[in-house]
Amino acid sequence: MNKGGYTYIMSSRTKILYTGVTSDLYGRVQQHKEKLIPGFTAKYNIKYLVYFEQFESIEDAIIREKQIKGWRREKKIALITTTNPRWRDLSLDWD
Repeated sequence: MNKGGYTYIMSSRTKILYTGVTSDLYGRVQQHKEKLIPGFTAKYNIKYLVYFEQFESIEDAIIREKQIKGWRREKKIALITTTNPRWRDLSLDWD
């Protein structure tokens, strides 16, 4: 049975971007916010969910993640801005 997946982009206050993939978007975002994942996101205080897409399979989410990671920064910013022009933390809607 395929488990669905998400491709997501998170941002710091200064708009440093991180693109990731997960099968549990809520849990992964909480891990980033609480700096439970050592590395890039913790180091640069990346804790705002600014964009995500949902897929029927994790494999499709991984393909999309790789596609977005291959883009220039300007294209990533354009993607975010089309659906979230204020760069609002989308995880705030979960409370």
